[in-house]
Amino acid sequence: MSLGLASSPTGTSIDNHAVGTHTNPAHRQRSTTPSMVATWWSPQLNALLGSLIVAAGAWLAWDSFSPWGVFLVAGGVAGLLIWQGRTIGLVWAWATLLLGAESLAWPIVTMVQVRSTTTEPTDEQMGTILSAVVMGLLSAVFWITLSYGLFKRAGQPIAASLTDATDSQPPPPQA
Repeated sequence: MSLGLASSPTGTSIDNHAVGTHTNPAHRQRSTTPSMVATWWSPQLNALLGSLIVAAGAWLAWDSFSPWGVFLVAGGVAGLLIWQGRTIGLVWAWATLLLGAESLAWPIVTMVQVRSTTTEPTDEQMGTILSAVVMGLLSAVFWITLSYGLFKRAGQPIAASLTDATDSQPPPPQA
């Protein structure tokens, strides 16, 4: 393997074709192959990851979920996320909204499970219901608020959000 010196308009640069590193700026611009990172981080891959997270949340919320039930939830959520998620931000906005809905449903599911086992809940079962209500509401507020922020961010054009962040002057008054 030899490292050759190539002459370019900007001066001498090292051209390492064998290892794929090029110091010539003109060669970097000629490279048209998409990077592997860009193809891996597509909205479809994020939809798959988001559906697995939502399915794990459903499995945690319902203790008696069968593996087929988890698989069906993951498939349905993946379909929804691929359909609605045109960008990675929208995929995660929908995924966090679904996690918020699961968090709201968790205390209700816990109450129904306790009620189906006994007519009069014990103190331990009441503690379980209280924990589910408090943690369910807190986590639902967190996930739904995060989802709201992601939806709001996805609705803004990138250029507008950059100019808003750098422009600290108030708008001129209108007559």
